[in-house]
Order: sequence, then C-alpha cells, then structure tokens
Amino acid sequence: MKWYETWFDSKYYHILYKKRNHKEAEKFIDNLILKLKINTNHKILDVGCGRGRHCIYFNKLGFEVTGIDLSKKSIDFAKKNETNSLKFFVHDMRKDFANEKYDIATNLFTSFGYFQNEIDNQKTINAINNNLKIGGVLILDFMNINKVKKTLKSQEMLKIDGINFYINKKITKSQIIKNISFKHKNKNYSYEERVQLLSINDFTKLINNSKMKIVDIFGDYQLKKYNNNTSERLILICKK
Repeated sequence: MKWYETWFDSKYYHILYKKRNHKEAEKFIDNLILKLKINTNHKILDVGCGRGRHCIYFNKLGFEVTGIDLSKKSIDFAKKNETNSLKFFVHDMRKDFANEKYDIATNLFTSFGYFQNEIDNQKTINAINNNLKIGGVLILDFMNINKVKKTLKSQEMLKIDGINFYINKKITKSQIIKNISFKHKNKNYSYEERVQLLSINDFTKLINNSKMKIVDIFGDYQLKKYNNNTSERLILICKK
C-alpha cells in the first residue's frame, strides 16, 4: 500500500495533527470569500477534504459543499456532519468525480504532491478542471518549498495524548520525507509522509496543461502577495 493509504487511515495521524489551528483555517476561508467575491450560490468541491473541517465551515456559511478524500476512515468521520447541503464521498482525486460541475474547487493545507510522478499530478489537476464549470475557480494551497528548505527542522519530538512522536525529516532532490515513529500500549509504530517538492514553475506547467490559467498567487492565509523566498504558503487561484 502507498504511504498515504495507511497513514491517513491511522488514528495516530489524527492524534498527531489534532492541534491544527481551526481559527486560522476559518479566517483563511473568510479572506478567500471576500477577496474572490465567492457567494452562497456557488457550489464547492473540496478535493482531499480529510475529516472535512474546511467543508464544514463553508457549509456553516451557507454554501452547498461536497468533500472527497481517499481515506475511508476520514470520510466516515466527516459523514457525521452531513446535511442536505454537505456531503462526503470516498474518492481518488486523480479521477473525475461523478458528473457534477462546481463553481469552486479547493485543495487546501498541502493536500497535493502525494503521488510519485508527474502523470498522477496532471491527472489530478485535469480531474479537478473537468469538475469545474466554465469560468470556475480552483484554489490550491501548497507549501512554499523555498521557505521550507530554509527552515526545516530535521528532528523533533511531540508529546500528544501521552504519546511521544519522534519525527525525522529530510529533503531529497524531489521530496520532503517525514518519518514518524512512536510507541503506544507497548507496541512500536512507524509511518512515513512523502510530499513532492513542487515549485511555482511545476504548478504553472500543470495548470497550463489543463487549459486553466493562474490568475492570482498569494503567500499566506492573510492573502498577502507571494514572495518566492519568504512566503509561508503558495496559494494559487486558477480559472477555467
């Protein structure tokens, strides 16, 4: 199995990342809505939705939202929050989703670059494009690899819920590899995360190949302009 098929379905993944900043995520969405003039008539598809935190907030604001993710356990958890206008499905992001067309597609919090080749990356972007209406918008939120290369901690230990997570990170030519090891209930565990080092040039090629266009680029969740060296994030706004 691929690393993302085991790790994202593990309960320990959600323990390790339980302290994600939900207020920051909500403020990011608020900023996007204002900046891009998104209104509640727009239907949203969240690609790589995890347990649905972004979907749930969009829905609370009045949007009709669909979330898709490969992790069955994450989708099972997200489904507890379903409403008439909020639905979740297990789905491979490399494939077109149903026959629906959406006004907005989101791929947030580095939910891209998990595959090991450019073909799968292109399939993902093409599938998103195929699920957008003409004039639809893709919001893709990725890390700024230039900043990550400068600031990456090679080792750290995080204690969460009584578990000591030992995390080792390294950068190869094409990936950031994170090894996560810990012991729980007298059993040793080890997982891995691999995310491709995708630059703005890589994304530009992927987007252009899909016949979408990048219309704006932001560098953080406050939507400040992107700086290749100092920005925390690479947030692409793409139009079909």
